[in-house]
Amino acid sequence: QKCDTSKHKVLAVSICPQSLPYFAAKFSLSVNDAAKRLCGFLKSLGVHYVFDTTIAADFSILESQREFVQRYQRRNQEEHALPMFASACPGWIRYAERVLTNLVTSHICTAKSPQQIMGSLVKGYFARQQNLSPDKIFHVIVAPCYDKKLEALREDFYTALYNSQEVDCVLTSGEIVQIMEQKNVSMKDVTEVAVDSLFADKKEGDIVRHDGKRSDGYLEHIFKHAAKELFGMDVKEITYKALKNKDFQEVTLEKDGETVLRFAAAYGFRNIQNMVLKLKKGKFLYHFVEVLACPGGCLNGKGQAQTEDGKPDKALLNQMEDVYAAIPVRLPESNLHVQRMYQDWLEGMDSKKVQETLHTKYSAGNQTASNLDIKW
Repeated sequence: QKCDTSKHKVLAVSICPQSLPYFAAKFSLSVNDAAKRLCGFLKSLGVHYVFDTTIAADFSILESQREFVQRYQRRNQEEHALPMFASACPGWIRYAERVLTNLVTSHICTAKSPQQIMGSLVKGYFARQQNLSPDKIFHVIVAPCYDKKLEALREDFYTALYNSQEVDCVLTSGEIVQIMEQKNVSMKDVTEVAVDSLFADKKEGDIVRHDGKRSDGYLEHIFKHAAKELFGMDVKEITYKALKNKDFQEVTLEKDGETVLRFAAAYGFRNIQNMVLKLKKGKFLYHFVEVLACPGGCLNGKGQAQTEDGKPDKALLNQMEDVYAAIPVRLPESNLHVQRMYQDWLEGMDSKKVQETLHTKYSAGNQTASNLDIKW
């Protein structure tokens, strides 16, 4: 009652798609019910808006697709054009910047991760729609992993003009469950509330996802897009070939008996190390690699798929993978809101504003003992 109301902020929470299967599996709910109940719980705490970050992943994938095609076309002129590494995993980015340095950072796709694009959408687009200054919104992300907390603190995701971070706080899925337990609330007792949309007073429909079994599916989307744009080939189904283990797989495209595209998915630190070793030796065959720090991908983030003693909860993870696989897939290109925002908000697909809003840059720090503090 004594609080200065002029300092009140609009509280917005954005939920990552890989967090929802955790709530669905843990509480035996459908993914759509889990989203609505999670929204209902957050709003019971005083949250004003609850968003789904799938639209941010749409932008991130579309920008990554275009960047890959451009890099491929420049591969003979630019030494660091290829391979291109995915940029969505903050654990991988942190390791690349602090330990691997220039060897790798110039190869990382400059498209922001879905988390940080969501920050731009909420503090940029949504704030403008609501006639709010960005610093009047406190933006929380619910995510599967702890590294996203570090990502939110990056200096390049801060707007000096408004003294505002794009993402103010990150809570893991497990931390949300801890809040429920502290309040003695069960998901099954919470009222269902439809998830909000960034657009006017609309509500989101059913949950959709991108191609890819355990992540946002950068490899699959970029592969299909590159096959079409560079070689005029329509790829419907992708065949993964497991190499040393199920977390290191490759996908190839052949045309006229020649391999024209070679992509890989490398999940977990051991596979990342092997990949970097090949790069150092000059024996790197891949054009694009989807790199994720967690074995098993984003669903296996340490903020949600672990038992109380810190070990992977394999039974829960299997359930989560089944839940995630059952969510309908929607292509980023088919999202009409995204197409409209490119024109109305971002001033066209090739504009300076797209570069400023949807892309970032990476700094290669010098390797010191403190650079080896990353827990995998």
